[in-house]
Amino acid sequence: MTTPTPMDPVARPVRLLIVDDDPLVRAGLALMLGGADDIDIVGEAADGTEVAGLVDRLRPDVVLMDIRMPAMDGLTATEALRARPDAPEVIVLTTFHADEQVVRAIRAGAAGFVLKDTPPARIVESVRRVAAGDPVLSPAVTRRLMDRAAGTGPRGGHDERTDRADRARQRIAALAEREREVALAVARGRSNAEIAATLYLSVATVKTQVSRILARFGFNNRVQIALLVHDAGLLDDGGEPSA
Repeated sequence: MTTPTPMDPVARPVRLLIVDDDPLVRAGLALMLGGADDIDIVGEAADGTEVAGLVDRLRPDVVLMDIRMPAMDGLTATEALRARPDAPEVIVLTTFHADEQVVRAIRAGAAGFVLKDTPPARIVESVRRVAAGDPVLSPAVTRRLMDRAAGTGPRGGHDERTDRADRARQRIAALAEREREVALAVARGRSNAEIAATLYLSVATVKTQVSRILARFGFNNRVQIALLVHDAGLLDDGGEPSA
């Protein structure tokens, strides 16, 4: 029988830090998530100012971060946290589906977001997925967030959209042909296995290509790749490459 290594998810539960200024919310999340055998709640914080110190001391894998807090909000805390080397993944908590603040969090490197009224089982699954490197954004919410981020929603003007598109196209043009194909597939929401099958690559090669794209642009996750492709106008409304 093989003994699991320390990094084996069976041997090592996901280490989770909960950050919310409402003690009742923290208690509810701790009760809900603490019941999962593969999630270990290592600490709680009431404000973004506490996050850096707790991360240094507790080394969580995932931080569940409320957006609205009094002294330092979750967006500022997320930006500071994700700018650090070896930062934990961040899931932001929000009460709005299309809050522009969520876009800012994702651009800062958050791996996704969950609504506070999300069913408990889905919140647990979201933590597991993010710990495994899989962003947690539904297709419908992704589209709304991408529209807002790209300036195609009610807050974005023509000049803003044009400038953002020009910058995004320049960045995409710097990619090698295969990297560009992978980036487009990521923007269509395809998994590594699906991309591998479509492009006739191994899953390992796809992972390498995605890692190269992330490193080239200083991104933290696949959602940011999708936002860049969308900004460049390379997808039509159906999620397929534009002509």
